[in-house]
Amino acid sequence: MYRQRETNPYFLPPNIPPLEHAPKHPHFSPIPTEMPNARDQTHGSDSHFPNPTLPVPTRQQPQQYSESQPYSGESHLPTSVPPPRQQPQQHSGPQPYSGDSHLPTPVPPPRQQPHSGSRPHSQHHRHSSGMVRVPTRRKTQPFAWLVAGFCALFWVMVIVAGLAILIIYLVFRPRNPKFDITSATLNAAYLDMGYLLNADVTILANFTNPNKRGRVDFHYAILDLYHGGNLLASSYIDPFSTMSHESRFQDVHLVSSQVRLPLEHSQQLKKEVESGRVKFEVKGLFRARSNLGSFLQYSYWLYSQCTIVVTSPPTGVLIGRKCVTKR
Repeated sequence: MYRQRETNPYFLPPNIPPLEHAPKHPHFSPIPTEMPNARDQTHGSDSHFPNPTLPVPTRQQPQQYSESQPYSGESHLPTSVPPPRQQPQQHSGPQPYSGDSHLPTPVPPPRQQPHSGSRPHSQHHRHSSGMVRVPTRRKTQPFAWLVAGFCALFWVMVIVAGLAILIIYLVFRPRNPKFDITSATLNAAYLDMGYLLNADVTILANFTNPNKRGRVDFHYAILDLYHGGNLLASSYIDPFSTMSHESRFQDVHLVSSQVRLPLEHSQQLKKEVESGRVKFEVKGLFRARSNLGSFLQYSYWLYSQCTIVVTSPPTGVLIGRKCVTKR
């Protein structure tokens, strides 16, 4: 039984033309294409989508039919056409504006910002605010390396010298020599014209080396005799040496002649001679050198100050003393 063909174009597939536009060839069969979208039906005024009432010319490949199979207008039409699978598009950049406000606008991928903790590999890196110049590392100048080397060498020498001094001190335990007055004799003391002093004093000086190791050499030694801050006489001692734990005695003769004294000092000396307690001061200046070995030698100055009390002349003897020696 022959089936009546559909004449209403709204009930036909979108790619099937109406009867008045259909080809008359018995072997022609249109291939259905994409179904119209619901958005196209709602917005029929959009010119970018095909109108379902109008035929869309497409290049179709004719299907092969056998000559024995009769043509029927609807036997080869699919009942439902699935929408074609859309392939994901790779966005290489911003797309041009097409005029259709209903199509989704492709969003470009966000630009990756460099991590705050990462270090740029080049001298410049781009930020959102613009180009920022990163300071480059400068090479150290040879003069700076030379100065740093000298400073390091200096501090190494200081440390080595400090360690050497510490070792020497712990091994030798060096101590300063001592000066003392063993005995003193006041041979004469009188005033001419009431203010010119003539005096004769003999002392026995004792130089002691308290070190257990090493020798002490005295290259320069001089003793001065004072009374009330006034210099009366000076004496020079020849160089000598003292071994470890050795005491060296030296006789020193101090003579003053016509030494002018202030009036108050001359009166003070008269009172002391009459009382039998004459007070003098002996000051010594020495240049000593300690020999702790063939290569361990060091020199220094020694200062000594002694206060002695003797009886009245001509047989004045030592009755009191106090000596201090320091460097």
